[in-house]
Amino acid sequence: MSYFVHESSYADEGCKIGEGTKIWHFSHILPGAVIGEKCSIGQNVNIASKAILGNHCKIQNNVSIYDSVILEDDVFCGPSMVFTNVMNPRAFVERKKEYKTTLLKKGCTIGANATIICGNTIGEYAMIGAGAVITRDIPAYALVYGAPAKIKGWVCKCGVKLNISNNEGACPECALKYKITDNSCSPI
Repeated sequence: MSYFVHESSYADEGCKIGEGTKIWHFSHILPGAVIGEKCSIGQNVNIASKAILGNHCKIQNNVSIYDSVILEDDVFCGPSMVFTNVMNPRAFVERKKEYKTTLLKKGCTIGANATIICGNTIGEYAMIGAGAVITRDIPAYALVYGAPAKIKGWVCKCGVKLNISNNEGACPECALKYKITDNSCSPI
């Protein structure tokens, strides 16, 4: 076995787990779930049958990744953050055919206790603040927080808030430069 599953966790037959991935206490990986290489799956995590995780993802404690949730490489999901998969759930109405796809692009970070409403895309290297409620697509490199979340600035690939002047941004940590327009940010 080229991955680790703690003795208190279940990785059901039919799931795919990449080399070097570690699955910690009390977690459950359902059949059909796909997890990339060198991921870290924290305590009490549930990964559904139609969920896909790329390589090097880090899922902190108490996160459920439902069907139709896709994480690209290097995604960070903070403790107790929440995904949804149906817009109008009712206990007495089955809506599995109405699941909406949620996509987290490469390198984005979701803060603790944030909620991602289904059907939205979080852009590359975006930073979602703790407790934020995401109700729409978030552009690449955006720093968002609040309920509902709003763009409050832009972050570097390394995660540091950019200093912005004249529609350009520079990272005070690693010196990468970015071009800023109305609702987008991209490396120069």
